[in-house]
Amino acid sequence: MHRNFLQTLTPKQLLQLTGEVIDELRSRGIARSGNNPLADYTEWLVTVSFGWKLADASVQGYDATDKRTHTRYEIKARRITPRNKSRQLSAIRDVEGEHFDFLIAVIYDQNFDILRAFKIPREVVQKAGKHSKHTNSLILHARDALLDEVGVKDITKQLRKHGR
Repeated sequence: MHRNFLQTLTPKQLLQLTGEVIDELRSRGIARSGNNPLADYTEWLVTVSFGWKLADASVQGYDATDKRTHTRYEIKARRITPRNKSRQLSAIRDVEGEHFDFLIAVIYDQNFDILRAFKIPREVVQKAGKHSKHTNSLILHARDALLDEVGVKDITKQLRKHGR
């Protein structure tokens, strides 16, 4: 789609177009909600890439399970742009509750190409994350330095194979 076309649309028309895109992603089984399509897309991409089972939308604390090992995964995504280079993931809640075993963090560029993807043990999330009183959650920045932590794996190549 050409940027010039988008510039001709009103804000309401842009929102309507966004709604149509989300509806189409839902009809293809990629998006599960009417919320942030990048989160739903990433959950779908990760589960397809590794053959995991997507948790029901009502399940709290994790997004997918490896059926063979019963390992639970929380999945987070972040899109960085020239205007916002932050790699801060959305709030990670109740880490102490041990709802997930690993956090999958996927960083996209402005064109939704995968820059980096991590598989991070919960213990590293607890150690590297900072507690936010405001949201009563853990805040984690998915920086490349996480790869120096014990147990963190770079899973970028595996996800890029399926990211289309």
